[in-house]
Amino acid sequence: MNSLEITKRMVYDQVLNYVHLSEQMIESEQGNIFQYAKELQLQSIPRHLTSVHVIDCIGNNKQINNTALAERMNLSKANITKISTRLLEEGFIKRSQLNDNKKEIYFSLTAKGRQIFELHEQLHKLEEERFMQLLEPFAEAELHVILRFLQNVSSHWANKETE
Repeated sequence: MNSLEITKRMVYDQVLNYVHLSEQMIESEQGNIFQYAKELQLQSIPRHLTSVHVIDCIGNNKQINNTALAERMNLSKANITKISTRLLEEGFIKRSQLNDNKKEIYFSLTAKGRQIFELHEQLHKLEEERFMQLLEPFAEAELHVILRFLQNVSSHWANKETE
């Protein structure tokens, strides 16, 4: 194998390692949310991280509907309907309609949902600070290469899902 092929193999191996570590990080994030929720004496918390992210999206977008949620989260409308139904039943979100449009349903957070939103926001701020520190040693040109690579990987994986 030549130098280029060896380097490509090393990049591939690191991407696989990243995927495995990413799975562990997601589990850890969910564990952190449960731990902090317990410390804050929150009565309940959604069981799935995607549900927490739906709460986050609703919290960041006043009066958002099913279609906009699906678009912003890159999930199907059916998936959002399933998640939002569960979140409604568990009391994390509520439905509303505008006076001039009774057909359209909008979501907003309940007090219970707002607690999860704020907790999740705090954890994300901590994680973002750690990640920004990780990027400190890189020059702007290097960051552009990393960004382009990650965009290509994301695009490749997104296209693979639709095949």
